[in-house]
Amino acid sequence: MASFGSSDTPKPSVDPELQDFLMAENERARLSAQIHEFTDICWDKCVEKPSNKLDSRTETCLANCVNRFVDTSLLITQRFAQSLQKSQGM
Repeated sequence: MASFGSSDTPKPSVDPELQDFLMAENERARLSAQIHEFTDICWDKCVEKPSNKLDSRTETCLANCVNRFVDTSLLITQRFAQSLQKSQGM
């Protein structure tokens, strides 16, 4: 009895260009979702009452909030990549 996903079944060939395009689109979608999440969180944290103009305190808060999220995301990504490299090296 063959198991699910066994190597006996032929795998369809995927155009490398299409695969690269799909990966790029997936990254764009992920980045867009992350930006929306940052916007929601930072808006709730920094904007006390909406008005026609942002005051300097609110602008600074929003900029710092987004920068911290970006810094944290980069740090997590770098740590994940390092741990992945270490596990592949073993």
